[in-house]
Amino acid sequence: MEFNELEERMNKTLSVLEENFSEIRAGRANPAILNKVTVDYYGVPTPINQMAGISVPEARLIVIQPWDASVLKEIEKAILASDIGLNPNNDGKVIRLSFPELTEERRKDLVKDIKKIAEDSKVAIRSIRRDGIDEAKSMQKESIITEDDLKKAEEQIQKLTDKKIAEIDSILDKKEKEIMSI
Repeated sequence: MEFNELEERMNKTLSVLEENFSEIRAGRANPAILNKVTVDYYGVPTPINQMAGISVPEARLIVIQPWDASVLKEIEKAILASDIGLNPNNDGKVIRLSFPELTEERRKDLVKDIKKIAEDSKVAIRSIRRDGIDEAKSMQKESIITEDDLKKAEEQIQKLTDKKIAEIDSILDKKEKEIMSI
């Protein structure tokens, strides 16, 4: 029975959750929203952070300064084509992305969205738990482990699951406070 493998899979689920949360626009400028935006750079899809300097000079502003000025228009097109919902402002040297103030209604919608994402992560954790318990049961059926070992394994897997679900709740609370306090 490999508990390390189960824990690794659960940790992967948590890191995906944190990555998804970092890409949610909470009214504060966060360069992570550009992570999934790629630019056609000489025929190769390239992430913006590999072709430009990205800075956050103010709380509601991201400045993108490409190392090669000839790709400015391509970066602008890629941002417009993405679904991040921001309009780039190109001055010929840099691109500025301004984040509008969030309305109360938009904040509540974002909180609903993050709760759904967190719930999906909990479902994934529970699925990993089920896989682990099923594996332990099959090992017990094949007489690889005893019935007592099966009970211990189920308890360990459940403790691990409870711990990871509590971590998801903690991450969710933190993100919810961030969204509602801006």
